[in-house]
Amino acid sequence: MRALVIVDVQNDFTTGSLATRRGPEVAGTIGQYIGDDLAELNHYSTIVATQDWHVDPGAHFSEEPDFVDSWPRHCVAGTEGAEMHPALADAPIEAYFRKGEYEAAYSGFEGSADGVGLADWLRARGVTDLDVVGIATDHCVRATVRDALRAGFGVRVLTGMCAAVDNARGDAALLEMEKAGAELL
Repeated sequence: MRALVIVDVQNDFTTGSLATRRGPEVAGTIGQYIGDDLAELNHYSTIVATQDWHVDPGAHFSEEPDFVDSWPRHCVAGTEGAEMHPALADAPIEAYFRKGEYEAAYSGFEGSADGVGLADWLRARGVTDLDVVGIATDHCVRATVRDALRAGFGVRVLTGMCAAVDNARGDAALLEMEKAGAELL
């Protein structure tokens, strides 16, 4: 069974404090894809999303960020910036895996929903394969894909529905994911 994993398509990464250039476009494309998929293909057994959900992530937030390991304040728990982009408002997302409350967390597999980690949650539902989309290709998408592969899931990255912080690093991350065993579509 295959699941769709939507990585961090949140307001701060689309239109807010850390907006990626293609963030709004990617959010809209994912929203449309989900609508089309459910109406025509219906091949996902579940759809889940990850969210940065920061309370006090320490050095992850910086007044002088390097945009590699440290960042401006973003996706603060309970704020509009941490909410999913409005293009996904009607998406049938079954669970949200929140990560990074008190430390930096890039992979969706570092998050949990109701105390259950993403890998265990997916396995409990018989999921063996993932399609991954979201933001940012060179950070959270990359980390989520790498952890999914390590956990034994088959992974496809739907590249047209991913947005990078930095295009060159995003391209390098895609090559890295492919080398690690992900299929790029």
